[in-house]
Amino acid sequence: MLEINNYNSAILKDISFSLKQNENLIILGENGAGKSTLAKVLSNLISNDNVKLFGENIDKISDLKRAKLINYIPPKLSIFDEYITLKEFLELSSIENIDNEKIEKIISLLKLEKLENRYCKAFSSGEKQLLLLASSIMHNAQITIFDELTANLDISRLKEVYEIFNSDLLKQKIIITHNLDLANALKYKILFIKDGKIEFFDEHENFFTNENLQKFYNNTILKLENHLVVNL
Repeated sequence: MLEINNYNSAILKDISFSLKQNENLIILGENGAGKSTLAKVLSNLISNDNVKLFGENIDKISDLKRAKLINYIPPKLSIFDEYITLKEFLELSSIENIDNEKIEKIISLLKLEKLENRYCKAFSSGEKQLLLLASSIMHNAQITIFDELTANLDISRLKEVYEIFNSDLLKQKIIITHNLDLANALKYKILFIKDGKIEFFDEHENFFTNENLQKFYNNTILKLENHLVVNL
């Protein structure tokens, strides 16, 4: 279980919501709305005493225990990560003991065999996103937060990522995305943030109505049957 109560900062305003155990979430909003800042608060990359994980104040949990409970996946690799191989990156993603058999299974699952011993700096932007996904499966925290993981993925790879999100390979998932088709297909709970404030927090089916799409996307998106279309 995750909850945040009355968090305020220069960017975020009066943020409060909670998720039950194994309840997944999509976070939507325009660029600059505060989505990434919220993700960093939830994972304590921005230190705070407003978040509780499974009943414990996140700021009081040891680093090792917190790593087992929640994992933040950034939008891109760090400069340091560029100079290690894919396999080394996955080894570093292990919380405790390195499980080489699990590493090989994840590499095979994501069809990354040709990249296994290459340096990450040589990867395409899409391949780097898949590496971040692989690391999240390797880490296997109770809650994983993905910050724009699906950016730069082609259609076929996006479908593979959707299938992983829709499987039990990962536990509880919080996904920041601009991809409304993915958000609609996954049917997770929706949180919409605007100018640092939560404007919507409810079930998927209550968000994807033409009334709300018009409200939050200025009449640029329509829902026809179960498909989203751009209103040109």
